[in-house]
Amino acid sequence: MSRSRQVRVAVFRPDDDRMRDAVELLDSLGATPVPDPMLAVEPTGATPEEAEYVVLTSKTGVELLAEAGWSPGDATLVCIGPSTAGSAREAGWTVDIVPEEYTSAGLVERLRDEVAGARVEVARSDHGSSVLLDGLREAGAEVHETVLYRLSAPEGAGQSTVMAAGGELEGVCFSSSLTVENFLAAAEARGVREEAIEGLNDAVVGVIGPPTRETAESYGIEVDVVPENADFEELACAVVEAAAPTYRE
Repeated sequence: MSRSRQVRVAVFRPDDDRMRDAVELLDSLGATPVPDPMLAVEPTGATPEEAEYVVLTSKTGVELLAEAGWSPGDATLVCIGPSTAGSAREAGWTVDIVPEEYTSAGLVERLRDEVAGARVEVARSDHGSSVLLDGLREAGAEVHETVLYRLSAPEGAGQSTVMAAGGELEGVCFSSSLTVENFLAAAEARGVREEAIEGLNDAVVGVIGPPTRETAESYGIEVDVVPENADFEELACAVVEAAAPTYRE
């Protein structure tokens, strides 16, 4: 039997171009995608307040701001990673800073020595980590947060939890702590939470970065893969690579 029929990898991205891109990527890697959207995006319509620094932490946030006609003006524009920065450049904005580590802690480390006394605007989802706000404030910045969108669990999500419980997944890609939590909530609603965790622990579990790893492990999920960079393509490639050898003929 071909490898593409055996390595089934669940992905939990929002049901938009990100999920379509994830499915195409997994197809190209010779895996069988199991798309199960665990996040729905609800825009708030808000835009960042004026500040010396504007920090954007997602491609979604960039796209919403671009659609609203917002631009950073004279502010120093900071993006959490290459994907966010790429979207910002596509919107016609100049990206001034991208940290070496694509996490909230990485942003704090990059900005720590230059934001004392400065007003910093953080524009992101309603589930952003407190690490970023607390770290910037400790560095002496005047920090304001704007919630650009809210994240919720889509109605009907969770078929992958039944597959996990039945041992029908070889890999999963958790792209945020919230996808872990929503996966477990969906499993609970179906009465298969413990079985789903056991199934995950028999599969290759990949997470986007250290905070998501911490969340997964706090629920008893064993994490096998954390990519060097917090990038979904790297995550998917690493999960497929780790899962594939077991299923080759």
